[in-house]
Amino acid sequence: MVFHLKMKKTSGFQTSPWIILGSTAILLTVVLVLAIANTNREKRYMAQVLKTKGAALIQAVEAGARTGMAAMMWRGQDVQRLLEETARLPDVLFMAVVDLDGRVVAHSDKTRIGAPFRSGRPLQHLGPDQIENWELVEHAGGKRIFEVHRHFRPLDPSSVLGSRHMGAMMQHHGRIANRENDWFQPGKRQALIIVAGLDVSPFEEAIRGDILNTVILSAVLIVMGFGGLVSLSWMQNYRVAQKNLQDTTAYADEIVTHLPVGLIATDPSGRIAFFNAAAERITGLDLASLRGQNADESLPGNFCGLQEAMAQGETILEEEMTCRTPGGAEVPVSVSAVRIVNAMGDYVGQVLIIRDLGEVRRLQDEVRRQEKLAAIGGLAAGVAHEIRNPLSSIKALATFFAGQFASGSEGREAADVMTQEVDRLNRAITELLEFARPTDLKPQRTDMRVLIERSLQLVRQDAADRDIQIETHIDGDLCPVWIDPDRFSQCLLNLYLNAIQAMDKGGTLGVRCRSDRARQLEIAVSDTGQGIAPADRQQIFNPYFTTKPKGTGLGLAIVHKIVEAHEGRLQVETSTGKGSRFTLRLPCRSKEKPL
Repeated sequence: MVFHLKMKKTSGFQTSPWIILGSTAILLTVVLVLAIANTNREKRYMAQVLKTKGAALIQAVEAGARTGMAAMMWRGQDVQRLLEETARLPDVLFMAVVDLDGRVVAHSDKTRIGAPFRSGRPLQHLGPDQIENWELVEHAGGKRIFEVHRHFRPLDPSSVLGSRHMGAMMQHHGRIANRENDWFQPGKRQALIIVAGLDVSPFEEAIRGDILNTVILSAVLIVMGFGGLVSLSWMQNYRVAQKNLQDTTAYADEIVTHLPVGLIATDPSGRIAFFNAAAERITGLDLASLRGQNADESLPGNFCGLQEAMAQGETILEEEMTCRTPGGAEVPVSVSAVRIVNAMGDYVGQVLIIRDLGEVRRLQDEVRRQEKLAAIGGLAAGVAHEIRNPLSSIKALATFFAGQFASGSEGREAADVMTQEVDRLNRAITELLEFARPTDLKPQRTDMRVLIERSLQLVRQDAADRDIQIETHIDGDLCPVWIDPDRFSQCLLNLYLNAIQAMDKGGTLGVRCRSDRARQLEIAVSDTGQGIAPADRQQIFNPYFTTKPKGTGLGLAIVHKIVEAHEGRLQVETSTGKGSRFTLRLPCRSKEKPL
């Protein structure tokens, strides 16, 4: 197979200057709109800040007047002094108390007392239910002042001590006389408005600075736009060609890198030029260490035995074989290999496509196993039904004959042996039916720590009788699982008992439980026994396969069935003479899902 790679020539194009001008105009418009919006926002912010500051000053004056009246029987002249001191604060132009007719009652500037607060323009109306308002006015001399207006109510009967009580206090202190003309009197409801005049020039200076920055920025953008037009006319074709090349390269790299099959490419001299992630996973090799190395020397088995055929120019399609990785693992793969020749007929390299068949083989084995188990289950149900009835009759006759012989006689012992064998056969049939029956789960959210500890309690005595130590390691942050606790406890017990029976001369039974990164709960049961012989590893989950003299061969088959019913996976690792480890992985779930 020969690949002819051709590049289509990309024609250059010229961008119209009107597009650049239009883009510059649009950009300038956007900048101006944003600038106006920013200016309006700053004005609103200025108003809010000044309003808050004015309200705070007025409340401070009211609080001072209220305190002075309650404690020192203040008069109007005392409030006047308070206004004068308050007006000394930064950015405060004046403080004034005005009646509804617009006449100044008190003012931080004493010369204004008794005069109209504002000539030609009345004070903005403040309703009886309105707490405060504000307005930006231009006073004499063109100075703009931010005024905050608020009802001046420190003397309401409800806000001081009550008119009757206050009058009594003032009479006691001798200060009630000569107050008839004083505008600041306790207990008297007066329609007065207090005004705080604040300086807005700092804010206006900041706004003018922003406007100047906007003008400068707009000018810079215009210059840059025209400069971009000139640059674009010089660089347009180069940029288009470069972009097309980058897009094509990125597109090809993404496709090749994330292919689910392994891809290995070599250059004309036979050196490795490319390895994708799937190829690294399948072969166990690393591109960083192999780039530039000779493929014949670096890849396993001369391209898994295909190098000779490829050297002769043959095309290899989907040839199945087994490759041995540097780690010693044997991986079943499907291999395709081709030579790459460009449009000029020149040889540019080779491509090796490797597809991992491990999962396919596993699924095929699982399908065959399920078919076999289904056939055995159907057969087992019929055989068990046919055998149990005669067994009941045999046990009844054995019991009858046992009663016909004296205790300790040979006939009595033979009858007892017959009864025991019938019971053993009945247990085997019960296990057979349990295996053949569909798994009916009742899942519930289960604390795996508690389940493991309870299941281990059932085998601690058996382990102690064989001088076996039990070691457990259960993480504290286990993810939640929904399982049938009874069936899963049966699964764990079978694994415990198998591990204990594998250690005739003592040892260690290990149980580990943790949550892995794939959001799965992992439970590992290990022993330090003799391990499983290599010839038996593929058969341990088959029904009736056992290496024990008295085993039925259904224990691990039932374990496998229960784990699969919980949508889990069961794996076994064993080493002859060093023991075995069975690992169960269950999906984590925060809520129930039908199994």
